[in-house]
Amino acid sequence: MANTQKVVLAGCGGMSRAWLKTATEIDGLEVVGLVDIIEDAARARRDEFKLGGATVHTELEDALKTHKPDLVFDVTIPDAHAPNAITAFKHGCHVMSEKPMAGDMDGARRALAAARAAGRQYAVMQNRRYHRGARRVHHFLGAQTLGPLTTVNIDFFIGAHFGGFRDHMAHVLLLDMAIHTFDSLRYFSGSDPVAVYCKEWNPAGSWYDRDASAVAIFELTNGIVATYRGSWCSEGLHTSWECDWRFVGQRGSATWKGGLGDGDDFQSQVLKPGEQTGFMRDFDSAPIGEMDTAGIDSGHESCIRDFVKCVRSGAQPLTHAADNIKSLAMCFGAIESAERGQRVEIAA
Repeated sequence: MANTQKVVLAGCGGMSRAWLKTATEIDGLEVVGLVDIIEDAARARRDEFKLGGATVHTELEDALKTHKPDLVFDVTIPDAHAPNAITAFKHGCHVMSEKPMAGDMDGARRALAAARAAGRQYAVMQNRRYHRGARRVHHFLGAQTLGPLTTVNIDFFIGAHFGGFRDHMAHVLLLDMAIHTFDSLRYFSGSDPVAVYCKEWNPAGSWYDRDASAVAIFELTNGIVATYRGSWCSEGLHTSWECDWRFVGQRGSATWKGGLGDGDDFQSQVLKPGEQTGFMRDFDSAPIGEMDTAGIDSGHESCIRDFVKCVRSGAQPLTHAADNIKSLAMCFGAIESAERGQRVEIAA
């Protein structure tokens, strides 16, 4: 078709399957090139998804020169995200990258500046914003049922045996996983980071080379204080991947365990109306309520589809990089605080 948009995908590891599954199902999108430093990995993905017309490359630059694509999907390792984005913008491409946006804040700022100079869309994979339950929680909190938020407490405890690069990655929890949680915190609270104090460590018995556990206290705009307790080497009694959350407002509190917000997964109590006296006040339950979640699949698909739709319409993606860099700043602020052992102010 005349208006077909060409896509080059960089990084053909396991996560690329989710990207390619969606890319090959979007009308008017054609995957024309696959890039990986291991050529056989790119060739394997081409064969798996029957992309007979796609070429295989070990360098992104070669694929861009060969095809002059409209979009680049970057599913490489974190340190490659910013250099790949900058290269793609030089070739006039729109870019959607896996999280985190970059391996450091300087790279993120340079990539964002390159996107602005090129006048191209730049978004980051933050699939939790497309989780059905998260959308319902966001809607509930936005209705001010609890009154203004004052406090958010977050727990994440999972024993994840990945193997591969994560086992050797510095700050693996804060940089590779907590980015999702910190972005969700901003999404739910409608607030941005101000400062953080963080302790990071690697517990005895951990199968990671570097620190895989952390505790952090964040100060946010609107006077909100948030706590994060997390571990990727915690066996037993796992939380969900979306975390366990407690939201405290001026008129009530809510808890969410990361599911769709049904049953015991979501609970909320708000003060009963009218004047009350006594040591403890009385409360009413406040259900999360229903909302339209059509097109929200709780995974990569909705995020990718929204990005492509915005490229075509000129609208701004929900996970655009100019916003997501604030979530990344929370990760690096926490890392800096852990390394220095003191409170650190956060600036994106």
